[in-house]
Amino acid sequence: MEVRQKMFAKIYYSVVSFLFGLVVGSFDNVAIYRIPEGKSLWAPRSFCPSCGATIAWYDNIPLLSFFILRRRCRRCGAPISWRYPAVELVSGLLFVAVFAQVGFQWTAELLPYLFMVTVLIIVSAIDLRLQIIPNKVMYPAIPTALAAMGTVALVRGDHKIIIDSLIGAAAVSVPWGLAALLYPKGFGMGDAKLAAFTGAILGWRAEVVGFFIGVALGALVGTVMIIAGKKGRRSRMPFGPFLAAGAVIAVFWGQAIWDLYTGLL
Repeated sequence: MEVRQKMFAKIYYSVVSFLFGLVVGSFDNVAIYRIPEGKSLWAPRSFCPSCGATIAWYDNIPLLSFFILRRRCRRCGAPISWRYPAVELVSGLLFVAVFAQVGFQWTAELLPYLFMVTVLIIVSAIDLRLQIIPNKVMYPAIPTALAAMGTVALVRGDHKIIIDSLIGAAAVSVPWGLAALLYPKGFGMGDAKLAAFTGAILGWRAEVVGFFIGVALGALVGTVMIIAGKKGRRSRMPFGPFLAAGAVIAVFWGQAIWDLYTGLL
């Protein structure tokens, strides 16, 4: 009976966290479109970018409305980008994964992790589209991340958590930021700010692991695109999504990878 109850609880929390993630993913789509345009996130209500018509609530249900409308605006028939359901689905799946990572419990670390994946989805989508990581996102996100980890430290009664957070915020971002100042054509200051944000939540060990995973992923994808003729050797490629992917991987396996590596030394 106890095993069944635990299984039911996991299924229940998975469904709830997935649905919550879909709703947050819908907000992410608003942020991805409006932040680069300099528009308010709160008003007006969601509208069609093509004809400006306000989107009714029943046409704005995460995932479902996209397929019910057959990828078209109900008013003008303009196509709806696949980015919208993709962002919502990724958000939902990551929320479930994070909830599972903390043992399907309301732990102190849950909200910082959910906040991190939400910000990473937004900045990755914007970086992929425009090759920028907006200051409007990063400037409030970094202090919020530090404050969140400070709260975790208070809840846990462990001051080492906030020290780890502060070191993590600087571990990659400071050398990356210096490199960006010295060689702005090769390094982006936005990536340094993103590293400060993820490091504040992950701590310095997981941040270093996530950074090297991101670099490896970026190098792999870049090499494949050069071989395929999609990019030249001097072509610019957004690095934010790779840093984000490395940070997400570090949430789940960062400490284990660090322990494995240091155990081999």
